[in-house]
This record gives sequence, C-alpha cells and structure tokens, in this order.
Amino acid sequence: MSRRQATTAWGAIAAALGALLGAPIAGSAEPAPLRWAGDSEGGAPYVFRDPRNPGRTIGFEVDLMNAVAKKLGRRAKFVQNQWDGLVPGLKRADYDVAVNGIEITEDRGREVAFSIPYFHTFEQITVRAENQSIRSLGDGGGKVAGTLKYSLAERILEERGGIEVRGYDSQTTIYEDLVNGRLDFVLLDHPVAVYYGEPDPRLKSVGRPVGELSYGIAVRKEDPALLAQINQALAELKREGILRDIYDRWGIWNPVMAEAFRDTSPSRPARELESYLEAMGQKRGWKERAAQYFSYLPLLAQGAVTTIELSFLGMIFAVALGLVIALLRLYGGPVLSAGATIYVELIRGTPLLIQLFFIFYGLPNVGIKLSPFLAAVIGLALNYSAYEAEVYRSGLQSVPRGQMDAAYSLGMTRLQALWHVVIPQATRVVLPPMTNDFISLLKDSSLVSVITMVELTKVYGQLASTYYDYFGIGLLTAGAYFVIGLPFVRLSRWVEKKSSKGRATVV
Repeated sequence: MSRRQATTAWGAIAAALGALLGAPIAGSAEPAPLRWAGDSEGGAPYVFRDPRNPGRTIGFEVDLMNAVAKKLGRRAKFVQNQWDGLVPGLKRADYDVAVNGIEITEDRGREVAFSIPYFHTFEQITVRAENQSIRSLGDGGGKVAGTLKYSLAERILEERGGIEVRGYDSQTTIYEDLVNGRLDFVLLDHPVAVYYGEPDPRLKSVGRPVGELSYGIAVRKEDPALLAQINQALAELKREGILRDIYDRWGIWNPVMAEAFRDTSPSRPARELESYLEAMGQKRGWKERAAQYFSYLPLLAQGAVTTIELSFLGMIFAVALGLVIALLRLYGGPVLSAGATIYVELIRGTPLLIQLFFIFYGLPNVGIKLSPFLAAVIGLALNYSAYEAEVYRSGLQSVPRGQMDAAYSLGMTRLQALWHVVIPQATRVVLPPMTNDFISLLKDSSLVSVITMVELTKVYGQLASTYYDYFGIGLLTAGAYFVIGLPFVRLSRWVEKKSSKGRATVV
C-alpha cells in the first residue's frame, strides 16, 4: 500500500470513528456560536423566563436569534446582561450582538451599527378600566405617566411637556403601579401592552397608535462582515415568511408591521401568547404554589453560589488590602500616609455602582479588560477595603501605646511588634464590625448584575418579573440571604469568644 493510500485509509477510519463517537474530526470543527445579549428580567414577549419551566429562557427575540443563527450556520448562545449595559458590553466585545427591543435611534447609531429593522411597532396608551378622561396624549396634561427609562416613549412624554414622567427599570412594575393608582396612564411599546396591559381586566388600551419605532440588532461598527450576514439572514427570513410566523405565534403582528412587510393577510393563531396567558392565569392551590416555589430553588441556589463566591473572595481581599492601608496610614510616613488617606476618601466618596462601571467598561479603553467575575471581585474588594482600613485603623489605635513600648523593650522591630503584638489585639476589636461589613458586602454584591453577573438578586428579579410575584419570591430570596449570612455571624462570634479566653483583665 502506498503512503497516499494509507493516509486515505486512515482518514476514512478516523471519519467513521468520529461519526460513531460523535467527536469532531480535523477540518469539521463546529463554528463558534453566535453570542447575543439581552436582559431576561425585561419581561414578555421579548426575552424572559418560561412560566412553565423557569430554567428555560423564551421570547420572540429568542426565536428570532435562533432563526438568524441557523441561517448563519451557527448556534445561538444567550448572554445575560442588564438592559442599560447591553451597548457598553457589546463595545467591550463581550458578545457578538445585542438584541432586546433596542430602538434604532440616531444617538445609538453613533455608538453601534444596526441591522435592517426586524420589527416595527408603536407606542400604546394604557389606563385603568374605569378611566374615561384620558383618550390621547393630549389629555395627559397635569397627569402622571409611567414608562421605561431611556425609551422612545420616555422621550415622547418629556417632549410633550406638562406631564409628570416616571421612569422604570421593569415593565411589570409599571402596570402594577397603574393598577394601584400611583400612575394615571402608561405609555409603552405595543408588544408590552399586549402582554401586560390588555389581558388585565382592570386595565384597557385607549387612543390611536403614538409614534412609530423600529427594533434593530446592534452590532459593533468594527464587524461590518457580521452585519452584512445578519442583514442577509433577516431578509431571507422575511422573504420566507419565518419572521411573520414568529410574530403571529407571539401575538404581536400589528398594522405597522403589515405595512412594512407589505403583508395584509389575516393573523394566524397566537399560540405562544395563549400559552403564556394560560400559564399566568392558572389558579393554584397551596400544594401547587408550594411545588412552584420549590421549582425556583435550583435557580436561586445557582445565584446564591455566585453571591457566596463573590462575597467571600471580595471580603478576603478587602480585609487584606484594608489592613495594609491602615498600617500605611498610621506608620507609613507623611507621603504614604497621605496616599492612603486619599485612597480611603476617594473610594468611600464614590458609589460602588460607578466603580464597577469604571472597572468593567472604562478600563478597556486603556487596554485593561477583565472578566465579569474578576471585575466584580476587584470592585467589591477595592470598595470595602476603604471601609476595612478605617475599621482596622480604629482597632490599631485602640491598642495601648505601652504594648508597642513593651515589644520594643523585648528587642522586637516595629514590624515584629505590629505583627506579633498589636495586630492580634486589634483583630479582636475589629471582628464584630468586620462581620457587619461582610453582611453589607453580601447584599451589595447584587450590584454586580450591571456587569453581566447573574447572582441571587438578579435571579429574583428575573423570576419576579415573569410571575408578577415580588412577595413570595422575595421572601424566598430574603431567606436565602439570611441563610448565607447567618453562619458567618455565628462563626465570628465563636472566634471572638475563643480569642477572648485567657486574656488578662486590666484594671
């Protein structure tokens, strides 16, 4: 057998084995997934947790991106991020595209490139069922209106003038406030009204369509090839009727879409909308409700693990760095002491949220790009190190000066005296406030959701926005935080008690 024949034979054998075992072979590697970002806390019908299976993410944009990825010969991979962090995360190249009802506007177009519109809609006014005074925006003078922050609807309301505008982060809470009388009317995108306003018998949609807006897939300006591929995929999906089928199934086909697509054929059954309303309207006894809450536990447990990891690592580094800063401030000489003081005041004087944004989204501008987890740990550690420095400083200053003098008299250096005499005594003093700071850090870890981390509070928001249950799920989440924090409180008390044994009482 010649060498060429042997190579061919071995290639055939490798291909057969690869097919049997499901393993990739040379030259047939699977294409990289199409990573697309959205916020599953935003709610239906865009991207949200499945009411029947909270471990699954669904929505018309999920179906859209699966269809687009299939056209590109790739697999769609969802990346969770806070809505207002979608564009910054895209510019960081944390994912390939951003898709979450992002309106194509001139100011956004200066930051990212947009695909051809994949959906057209309008703003819808919603009022309480008994309201007869508001039928258009012209009737909104002197009234209180609710809408989503940074949306076209918010701009329309503000430009109208004479209306008190309240911006919200979540669309579910807007309609709850309308029902509870905190708002006079709501102005939001029509698909939102279809899922949250119109099904509620206490609410009704009124007036003619307000404005017109289009959603686009956001792509980095540095990726013109990907943008061209997505545009071609959208055009094919539109031509083949796949987009129309998706919008019909989710019940969001509207006259604006019919005009844009030049398709006036009757709408088909909205199976996904009906399934959603059936799941949300299902009455449950206490056993069914208990089973439902039990089904949330795996998701909450995943979020709790992330919270514990972030909090534990963040506190370890915060305590270590805080001790160094405190020592520099007390014993570092004029220059180092001044530098430590400036650090403490600067960190304590700025919000943790701004610091996280700066570390995650700002540092890449100078060539420093950190993973979300590492950025979260560093942000929490740096922020709390300033507070721990002050705690340690008070602890160090509480140790009598005579302790240092006694250490010197035994021939110790300053470093030895600090390490063997002063710091151990200061640690006993600072242990209780350090425990309090750890509990605070545990709760502040919820802020890391702005940099794509899904921790316990973010999971709560996703579930609560899906089921409109901020009370029951809130109690579960609060209980999880309590269970996480309690062992550390007990541990600190045990350490404090053990460390106090054998200490001489000074009179």
